[in-house]
Amino acid sequence: MPGTRKLGRDTAHRMAMLRGMVTFLLENGKIETTFSRAKEVRSMAEKMITLAKESNLHNKRMALSFITKEDVVKKLFDEIAPKYADRNGGYTRITKLGPRRGDSAEMAIIELI
Repeated sequence: MPGTRKLGRDTAHRMAMLRGMVTFLLENGKIETTFSRAKEVRSMAEKMITLAKESNLHNKRMALSFITKEDVVKKLFDEIAPKYADRNGGYTRITKLGPRRGDSAEMAIIELI
């Protein structure tokens, strides 16, 4: 079930982290993070892309309430969402990289398809 991982943080810190990571993912198209964070970011990023597929004022304001940069929201509605107009989900790909050297955390790359 998406949204149930606590990631070792309280709610406000977790949501701030996820908002930043989703913004960065939509801005750059790819990020490297731990596998459990990537699974949470995938859930939120796909919700934002699905929201942007129907371009109206309400959906833009909903996206602006979660994504931290206005130019990323513009890019989401103008460039990213139209690419996925005929697709019903599955907008991101998670690729495992192996353990991180310092603490053996499972690392992954999450990217837009």
